Amino acid sequence: MADIQLTGVSKIYGGNVTAVDSIDLEIRDGEFMVLLGPSGCGKSTTLRMISGLEEISGGELRIGGRLMNDVDPADRDLAIVFQNYALYPHMTVGSNLAFGLKLRKVPKPEIEARIRRTADMLGIGELLHRKPRELSGGQQQRVAVGRALVREPVAFLLDEPLSNLDAKLRAAMRTELIKLHHELGTTIVHVTHDQVEAMTMGERICIMRNGKIVQLGAPLEVYRNPVDTFVAGFLASPPMNLIDARLSEAGATVELGAEVSLAIPEGHRAALASHHNKAVVFGIRPEDIYAEPMDGAMAELDVTVVALEALGPETVLISRLPGGKEIATRMGRNFHARVGSAQRLYVDMNAMHAFNPDGGRAIAMLRA
Repeated sequence: MADIQLTGVSKIYGGNVTAVDSIDLEIRDGEFMVLLGPSGCGKSTTLRMISGLEEISGGELRIGGRLMNDVDPADRDLAIVFQNYALYPHMTVGSNLAFGLKLRKVPKPEIEARIRRTADMLGIGELLHRKPRELSGGQQQRVAVGRALVREPVAFLLDEPLSNLDAKLRAAMRTELIKLHHELGTTIVHVTHDQVEAMTMGERICIMRNGKIVQLGAPLEVYRNPVDTFVAGFLASPPMNLIDARLSEAGATVELGAEVSLAIPEGHRAALASHHNKAVVFGIRPEDIYAEPMDGAMAELDVTVVALEALGPETVLISRLPGGKEIATRMGRNFHARVGSAQRLYVDMNAMHAFNPDGGRAIAMLRA
């Protein structure tokens, strides 16, 4: 096992297209790190530079303290699992698992022992004599993971390995990878655009945008304290409601247009003191809005019902504020309302967020 350290690492294509822009990132020995972001943010390019499949344009990459910029991919002792599995179609599952070990001239008894151990761990022992075309998508994914596992590398690099699976299989494989990490304790770097994968799998998540690292931290810390409107609007589904607003002259209320005024709790007013009578972006998570008043600093909000999304465990209410802005609210599974009807909601103002409209940076507030 080993730590992975990127210092000022960049990737520039064609001399002027910057895919990764001078990032600093330390992935701890044995950590499950998730690189999260939208398509084109630089997360897969970063993974490929770690693996050696992409040359580094600038900066340093160290694995276990050793400089790796010019080390051949085959000599980095890393195992990669891709989105498309990349299994050899003419080989059996057993041969796919053994292939890399044979190239490294691992003794046959050890190859057999590693394959047996890995197959038992992943529950694919009965598949060893089948060809990839005879396997389901989930089974192929397990074989692809198994091919990486048998190598016993210093780190695993996973490039959106679950994106081709259906929802049920994806959830099952998430659990399997988490269990696998706990069992092996090997460093894992996992690239995804799926927020659920990031929140449930990562010990830390690294959110990227336009080739830069926007925020790095434990999943719940990033969720509770997004550094800007991009992170707030990207993480979770439905994401945080973000509404253009204005603080009152005395800073006691936030105005969501001419017809909506929400009282700001005393505990937040000091943090917002320099923004009195100024524009802000008001943020509130869907789960911090209720159909009934709760204990705490609840503010009434009258809306019009636009749509209901019944998801089984919960119902997501889409409603419209006076002025036209739509917001999402997580409701109980038994919540019902008629589309077009008026609905009174209750906002937990202790859970409010505020952001600068210029650049979207968060205004820090004290939270329990």
